[in-house]
Amino acid sequence: MLTGETARRVVFVGNPNVGKSTLFNALLGAGARVMNAPGTTVLVERGRLDMTGKPGIPESSAGIWDIIDTPGTYSLLPQSPDERVAAQAAAGIDGMPTPDALVAVLDATNLVRSLYFLAGVLELGQPVVVALSMNDLARRQGDDIDPQTLSQALDGVPVIAIDPRTGEGTDSLMRTVAGNFDGTPLPHGLQLMHAGNDEELAAMVREGADRRFDWAAGIIHRLGLDHAGRETVSDRIDRVLLNPWLGVPVFLAVMYLVFQATTTLAGPMQDWFDVTVRGWLTDGIDAVMSLFGPGATSGWVHGLIVDGLLDGVITVATFIPPMGIMFIMLSLLEDCGYLARAAFVMDRLMRALGLDGRAFLPIVVGFGCNLPGLAATRTLTDSRQRVMVGMLIPFASCSARLSVYLVLAYAFFRSTAGLVVFLMYVISIVLILAIGVLLRHTVFRDLKPEPFAMVLPPYQWPKAVALVRSVLIRLWGFLRGASSIIISVIIVLWLLASVPATAGAGSFGNVEDVHDSAYGVVADAVAPVFAPAGFDDWHASAALLTGFVAKEVVVGSMSQSYSISGTDDQSEQQQGQGALGSKLRESFDESSGGHGRAAAIAFLLFVLAYTPCLATVAELKRQYGSRVAAGSVALGLAVAYVLAVVAFQLLRLVM
Repeated sequence: MLTGETARRVVFVGNPNVGKSTLFNALLGAGARVMNAPGTTVLVERGRLDMTGKPGIPESSAGIWDIIDTPGTYSLLPQSPDERVAAQAAAGIDGMPTPDALVAVLDATNLVRSLYFLAGVLELGQPVVVALSMNDLARRQGDDIDPQTLSQALDGVPVIAIDPRTGEGTDSLMRTVAGNFDGTPLPHGLQLMHAGNDEELAAMVREGADRRFDWAAGIIHRLGLDHAGRETVSDRIDRVLLNPWLGVPVFLAVMYLVFQATTTLAGPMQDWFDVTVRGWLTDGIDAVMSLFGPGATSGWVHGLIVDGLLDGVITVATFIPPMGIMFIMLSLLEDCGYLARAAFVMDRLMRALGLDGRAFLPIVVGFGCNLPGLAATRTLTDSRQRVMVGMLIPFASCSARLSVYLVLAYAFFRSTAGLVVFLMYVISIVLILAIGVLLRHTVFRDLKPEPFAMVLPPYQWPKAVALVRSVLIRLWGFLRGASSIIISVIIVLWLLASVPATAGAGSFGNVEDVHDSAYGVVADAVAPVFAPAGFDDWHASAALLTGFVAKEVVVGSMSQSYSISGTDDQSEQQQGQGALGSKLRESFDESSGGHGRAAAIAFLLFVLAYTPCLATVAELKRQYGSRVAAGSVALGLAVAYVLAVVAFQLLRLVM
């Protein structure tokens, strides 16, 4: 709350896929922020609007409004933690503040289902305003629902037609909310519910189910919309896309396009940030610092700015293309109505892990890049499922790890390098399944497969303006939440590499050999930990420390630590078969006691399983909190270490 002011609390409620969150974003835009509901991992969005002086807003209703967007739910009888939070927020129970008004978003294309939900909302006794969405689609189906006629059928409950994708009707909606804080009438046929907690609310919802169904049917009859059995265009398309034989191939083809988009299309844009933009900014910094004298561009301040701060900024920037593309793909699939169909198609496969079909998409995307894979978990409606899938995604072998696989595969297994790389992806899939089963029977014991019910939204064309707005809001949320962590850690790594730790190593910011810096000392201290895995060598541990920031720099770190130059223009195969490969074989043979190939496999397994990159950790923290992020990092390190040690100890007997 703002000091000296009491903010009015306006809570948005509605079924999934009715445009509720799109409406919320149209109103709040970048002013919204994601937060966890009290005592849960359920994500809700909150924003503030200052309605003072707004046209049509009575002075008595002006001031600060707290706008809360709750998870979608089909009724006030919760089947998941997300639905429970939505019910608690609407009723103002179990620690949730009592709302001053509820905005119930209804789907005009499926008014029967929406009216049943609305009946429960009205029986809570709070002021309610109905926002009627999907009106254009309803008209195409032959149902032209007049808001005033619907309001009369609801005995005076205000109804406003909106289009969340364009923002049409939002001003009228806010004015209507402002004029109804004093209360709205309870339609005939409904009864007030007085619940003190969610258990009492659930009992009352069960008891009055028949009454609410009868009431909804009566409203539909009064509106003349009770024509059953009519086939729509969406029904005809679904006969193909949900067909048991055609649905899976179509889904896999769509996933292939998503995978390719987040890897192939993002690659050139990432290179542009990493090379071109970095070059422009570096030249600009050099030009400015040269004004302070010829030595300014070679001092530690220049190193801090270019190799620390700028490197962190560019690292964050390189994640914008895959994240942006993933958000675009997700929004397209969600807005057109296909995402819900994909969940049904893959539901049976994912139930072995206690998940539903929607969990398959984030995991598949994670093989392209873990970061957009985590972003894709926002499509899951159950918060416990989101957390579990979020902890599985880091085990999906992203494309950044591929360069490490290729270099070591060609260095140690020239003739069978392709097979080694293929097996790494197979092991990644097996790991996801195994860790999923482990989590399912330990941390997520209470995650029981629920009956999977979802009303399929009608197919529609996404709106470009709403799509762009949604993508920009999501990108800004990532940048705001992850950039400070990434940049801070990269600056710390620069500081470690700039501090001389041995006699004659140089001065601060001018350490000639990284092994003689504090970073090298840390790498030396860490190296003995990997002795049981066969790579007790500072070059390997230094590369793994750098890989914590980004796997793309592991190979470059190895080249730097071995003082091998001229590898930037070489392919992974050339590096593995050239000077770098020779140095790697020499180091791994020495550290493993002559079992270099076994140590190389152990190293590859460690790279596969341990924390994918700092940006992924930052996104885990942003979405699920510090505890989940720390648990995911610890799980990845433990699994990676055990895998590496077991693999080396077994393989050294035969290799």
